[in-house]
Amino acid sequence: MLPAPLRARAERLADELAEVERALADPSVHTDPDRLRDLGQRHSALQSSVSLYASYRRACDDLEAARDLAEQDEGFADEAVTLQAEVGRLEERVRAALLPRDADDDRPVLLEIKAGEGGDESALFAGDLLRMYERYAERQGWQAEVLDEERTPLGGVTSATVAVRSRSGADADRSPGARLKFEGGVHRVQRVPVTESAGRIHTSAAGVLVLPEATEVDEVPVDPADLRVDVYRSSGPGGQSVNTTDSAVRITHLPTGTVVSCQNEKSQLQNREQAMRILRARLLAQAREAAAVEAAAERRSQVRSVDRSERVRTYNFPENRISDHRVGYKAYNLDQVLDGDLDGVVDALLADDLARRLAVLGTAGEDEV
Repeated sequence: MLPAPLRARAERLADELAEVERALADPSVHTDPDRLRDLGQRHSALQSSVSLYASYRRACDDLEAARDLAEQDEGFADEAVTLQAEVGRLEERVRAALLPRDADDDRPVLLEIKAGEGGDESALFAGDLLRMYERYAERQGWQAEVLDEERTPLGGVTSATVAVRSRSGADADRSPGARLKFEGGVHRVQRVPVTESAGRIHTSAAGVLVLPEATEVDEVPVDPADLRVDVYRSSGPGGQSVNTTDSAVRITHLPTGTVVSCQNEKSQLQNREQAMRILRARLLAQAREAAAVEAAAERRSQVRSVDRSERVRTYNFPENRISDHRVGYKAYNLDQVLDGDLDGVVDALLADDLARRLAVLGTAGEDEV
């Protein structure tokens, strides 16, 4: 039997679906493309959960009727057993479907990748991670846009920021926010570096930070008076504008001391726009983190320092092995993972998160679900 909080949530979702359908029937809505799009997306998100719950309720009613009939006619006993199994199967699906989605699951995300300990080898590995996420985005049908990138002469990456968003009409459960939210942390690599002549295996690390991308209407306003904007000449290997124009931009948010710089674009205006996107995302993350301090112990946190001992995942090249230490995931397809086949480890992380949330349902009050 579903817990009372989930049953109450299902009824609320059914009421909301009815309201959305009434709104969609209003001819005036169809003259407002933005309103129509938002209602259509909400209708799609609600309909699957409400329909699944309705199927569960019908199966429960059928089971109760079969049990009553079995008391008078044993021929219905087998049907009751079959229906019991069906109810159990549907209940598991309903539990997962009715759990509240993370509010950030539907948002685009910014991936920040930074080289850590390990010198050139760490920068090369950070470049491997950047390519891995770009290829994963391509496999998922997402749009990946590099906002800022600092490369080394050997082709490594000291830091990179990538905006990842889904295309219109995409499945909400396959959105970047939902699939990438547990990628944050320290990623450790074990391999023989290209700079190693003796063939010894080295260990280095790179850090990944996942931020929901902020919008103009978010709860963190940015006052232009709080910003200090500096311009300077771009640096790094390659590029027609490198060291020739003051196109690079550094923005400092004075109240928090947050500093963001961008130099990828040839235009100073474009670099400023990209830097503001990153700044808003960081300020949004800081505001939410401050508001959630009391609940932080119950939430999965991202490792902020790139320390090899604080790793969340290891990429072992000699064994072609990938290991995620948070959920005990291990697979020997590292070459495929680096080519963007991340679904295995992502699914393991999401399954673990779902199991944890389902486990606390029995102690949750209605307002918590």
